[in-house]
Amino acid sequence: MRDADAPRRVRAEISGIVQGVGFRPFLHRLAAREQLTGWARNTPAGVELELEGDGAAIGRLVQTVRTAPPPLAVVEDLTVQPLAGRGGYRGFAILPSTAGAAATLAAPDLAPCPACLAELADPADRRYRYPFINCTDCGPRFSILRALPYDRANTSMAGFPLCPACAAEYADIRSRRYHAQPNCCPACGPRAFFLDAAGREQPGDPVALAQRALAAGQIVAVKGTGGIHLACDALDPAAVARLRRRKHREEKPLAVLCRDLDTARRLCRLSPEEAALLQSPRRPIVLLEKRAPGGPGDPVWLSENRRLGILLPYTPLHVLLADGTFGGPAALVLTSANRPGCPVLTDNAGALEALQGVADGWLLHDRPIVNRCDDSLAAVWRGAPYFFRRSRGYAPQPLTMPDARADGVLAFGAEQKAGFAAGRGRHVFLSQHIGDLKNAETLDHYRAALDAQTRLFGLAPRALACDLHPDYASTREAQALAARSGLPLLQVQHHWAHMAACMADNRLEGPAFGIVWDGTGLGTDGSIWGGEFLRGGYGGFARVGSIRPIPLAGGDAAVRQIGRIGLALALDAGLGAEACAALLPGLPHAPALEAMLQKGVACPRASSIGRLFDGVYALLTGRIDAGYDGQAPALLEALADPQIPGRDYPLAWQQADGLRRFDHRPLVAALCADRAAGRPAADLARGFLDALCRMALDQCRVLNPERLPVVLSGGVFLNQYLLHGVTRLLEADGFPVYTHRRVSPSDEGLALGQLAVAAAARRS
Repeated sequence: MRDADAPRRVRAEISGIVQGVGFRPFLHRLAAREQLTGWARNTPAGVELELEGDGAAIGRLVQTVRTAPPPLAVVEDLTVQPLAGRGGYRGFAILPSTAGAAATLAAPDLAPCPACLAELADPADRRYRYPFINCTDCGPRFSILRALPYDRANTSMAGFPLCPACAAEYADIRSRRYHAQPNCCPACGPRAFFLDAAGREQPGDPVALAQRALAAGQIVAVKGTGGIHLACDALDPAAVARLRRRKHREEKPLAVLCRDLDTARRLCRLSPEEAALLQSPRRPIVLLEKRAPGGPGDPVWLSENRRLGILLPYTPLHVLLADGTFGGPAALVLTSANRPGCPVLTDNAGALEALQGVADGWLLHDRPIVNRCDDSLAAVWRGAPYFFRRSRGYAPQPLTMPDARADGVLAFGAEQKAGFAAGRGRHVFLSQHIGDLKNAETLDHYRAALDAQTRLFGLAPRALACDLHPDYASTREAQALAARSGLPLLQVQHHWAHMAACMADNRLEGPAFGIVWDGTGLGTDGSIWGGEFLRGGYGGFARVGSIRPIPLAGGDAAVRQIGRIGLALALDAGLGAEACAALLPGLPHAPALEAMLQKGVACPRASSIGRLFDGVYALLTGRIDAGYDGQAPALLEALADPQIPGRDYPLAWQQADGLRRFDHRPLVAALCADRAAGRPAADLARGFLDALCRMALDQCRVLNPERLPVVLSGGVFLNQYLLHGVTRLLEADGFPVYTHRRVSPSDEGLALGQLAVAAAARRS
């Protein structure tokens, strides 16, 4: 269109992440630069504006919106329609938001921007050392949001009226805080305070009091953006030991908040991509390789494996807490403050009650947390985040899909690492981190998160999906909603959902070949699956390969007492009772367990790679009990030193029930013989992992002759050695390989696959 023909008055509608990111002020500045008049306002669908003026100037503004929006914005759609007549506008205005059915998106909580950090450190600035400094480019978003449109009245900042100075900034188009909804200062905003062990507020600078307490080895509860954490000096083993005892977290790795990159580098090795992710506005915990794993200086009291979870300060309060101005430590343990198995605490009064005898002091504030949001956790894989947990900094930003086929589908996820997925148009909304649905508190959190996203984003389910397992709490929730609403419910087999999740994550249409390895999931035959090779797509699947099932003496008791799985593997591999006793000294009730296994009494069988890891780790180390879920696989990976060549172990196969199964008996027998011969555990661990990588390749060669795209999913692929090793071997052999990019391969990402399968079923 030529400039002469361009309309002089238009209406535009913009959708995407365009609220809470300074979008209307951005439009106002563009309009002023281009000498255009009109208005902009938030709507339930995004941002709407009218413009009047020179046609070429309107074209330039529209092009800038498309190609160079504000840093935190995501423009997904922009429509422009010509309007007749003159608008008679006086300048450019930001109008009050309109109400209606929600159809817009919301931004996640983001770390302080460089400009706010500069003001925070400037003694001449009125926000010097103010813990709640923010602007249109940073600060709290999702955690304070009660409703859309994103206006102050719809957030937990509604209780903090703007002072004259902040109100002037809010109205000044030249200000970085023009229409910044959480804008505040010490005169009008939230305040932080420090409480002693008895819960009494202490006089003085709360950050100074907290730093001094941490330096003295005390444990301090710290209220962040989406929850409350427990903090202590990460480099004080005695303080960390006290925190572990009080929190009943004796062995599980702890995340460490570092003052800056230099502090992080003293603990871990950092690639440029890892440094960039650490410093990104989203600020996840990043899993990094320790600087000296297993050697002198290895902080084993923080993590017993080769990696350490590191994050940089993600709120102004954390920046101040870690800056050392009052002698505080440069590296802090930062772990969720919660009762065992329950969600992270968010309420001041609840934290004071729950953490009595745990925390020695409390650094809290009076801004309510509306939406609980735990920290995200990721590694860097091929230059991008590989999620263990997708939450703060990412939620509630949805995934954008190629089309709207999942519109109106709600998927309920699994039991462990629970999470839901809901389709609206081309978007899929994923829950923040929920946890394991094993207690009432976590189930309440699941329900509250689902209710919040339904309200905020106008989700209107027309079809439901859940797991096949009848005893999952998520399955019961789905069935209850289906009964109340009359909506159709599709139950999707666990490992098929994993495969579909990785396909949807990579926008694959199918068919594909899935390698799905995890702990447990109910199979279509009623048995426990977990080491599966599948062919198919969203419309259906065939199970073509697996591993030899492992008997679990006592069922779930074997998952906690992994020595039982080691015993089952050793007996199945042909070892006698005396050899088993030498490998697993101290296994309680070994003769009775042996009898159970020989008779098959109370021994459900699981074709599970996760359980194979548990048993092999027990056999290599003599370990009897697992301290937490996933401990044995993590420690077995840590045993495998990449610098030490592994043993070359045999692979064997058996054809059973129409499946090509990996027969682990020769491998287990060889591992046990090498351990009895005194070979280093590092050799054995790497040999085991290499054998699994070669097993995956062999299965692909035999079961995927068409060389369909291979998708890798399931919680076992959080193991970085296997992820790298399997991918490398398959790609070297010519297979196209796809791994997760936007959701976790664990059960947290499972709902995306359920949703994709249900969407396909509805279409067909």
